Amino acid sequence: MIQKTLENLKIESLNKMQLAAIEAAGKAPDILLLSPTGSGKTIAFLLPVLASLLSDSPGIQALILVPSRELALQIEQVFKQMNTGFKVNCFYGGHATKTERNNLTHPAAVVVGTPGRIAHHLRNDNFDTGSIHTLVLDEFDKSLEFGFKAEMSFIISQLTRLKKRILTSATNMEAIPTFTRITNPLVLDFLSNRSPVTAAIRVKFLKSDDADKLKILFALICKLQNKSTLVFCNHREAVERISLLLQDRGLVHGIFHGGLEQEERERVLIKFRNGTTPTLITTDLASRGLDIPDIEAVIHYQLPATQDIFTHRNGRTARMNAAGTSYLLLSATDHLPPFIRETPEEEVLSEKNVLPGKVAWRTLYIAAGKKEKINKMDIVGMLLQKGKLAKEELGLVEVLDHASYAAVRGDKIRAVTEFIRNEKIKNRKVRIEISA
Repeated sequence: MIQKTLENLKIESLNKMQLAAIEAAGKAPDILLLSPTGSGKTIAFLLPVLASLLSDSPGIQALILVPSRELALQIEQVFKQMNTGFKVNCFYGGHATKTERNNLTHPAAVVVGTPGRIAHHLRNDNFDTGSIHTLVLDEFDKSLEFGFKAEMSFIISQLTRLKKRILTSATNMEAIPTFTRITNPLVLDFLSNRSPVTAAIRVKFLKSDDADKLKILFALICKLQNKSTLVFCNHREAVERISLLLQDRGLVHGIFHGGLEQEERERVLIKFRNGTTPTLITTDLASRGLDIPDIEAVIHYQLPATQDIFTHRNGRTARMNAAGTSYLLLSATDHLPPFIRETPEEEVLSEKNVLPGKVAWRTLYIAAGKKEKINKMDIVGMLLQKGKLAKEELGLVEVLDHASYAAVRGDKIRAVTEFIRNEKIKNRKVRIEISA
């Protein structure tokens, strides 16, 4: 079963942490998995969850609680890619509660959700907990940081027939809170073995002559050109301020933080993943739980307060043995954080700043998705056949509930929109346009 699942995920083999998690699941009812960001924890707990599912059980069997809607959607996507034959549903704030209630009338075997939304459904008696035997608290430390303690405590109090609990965390914990009802877990500690995530990261610093670091940020992004880059700030107000200043200088970028509407957050991440927007200015919301491969650079515009935050930010690059560079931006009054014991190499900037050139990809928006019975292959087929694209001219295609996005080579996208202007998808006339 595992080998077939790995084939569906297009993974050749499991890493040591994932193998240890599978072995532990057969030995103990409660597991504490400590492992760095980007090490593959999702697969490490989904495989034991899959092994526990019963094909003849009609209700929810496994509940996975996560701190953010993006992580919930990522886990749902990975489980679907596993092609297990079991249904999975995803619940989170910003998603239509009516749609979620309808899904719960015929509940999936696996439910993934944020604590706030799952607690809402429980308080409104929208689903029965009697069949739930497995609980996963993924990125538990982040859920506590986001203030979900009360909701998680309430949810766990309703789960009276649990047989297995799996708690994952990217930071060590002095004690596991009593409300989890995990008292003597089998501990898998891979935090000391950070080499799979951090060994390939080069850390550099840049020093500003004054208190304003925007000048060196702009110069650094110009030097990086269109490399996939995350710029981290400590607060959403800083994200907005920096965005306005970079916009005035003509630098194309996206922003991501908790104050954005769900639809906007999804669109921003899709355009970052598919290469349309190479630079993303963000809070630490993007430092955990997001599936964003191939990030080449992380820029700490505002310095991280702790080593854990520094590690999580850097974990977005050099994922699963890829290479990446982490840049620390220092103002005239800033000093290197104390947890960086060796002075990193100083980055030398060009004397003349040249704005990044045009990106290779643009994004096509299609106003229909899963709920309209449209899938990825419908879109790929239309764009290749009716849109007259070659395979290499079509990039990442993502299908959401009521919208879809496709990356198309920038020099082809206007021609494509003309070719498919009057086309239908599954006999439906659908609005298709270039995403702003």
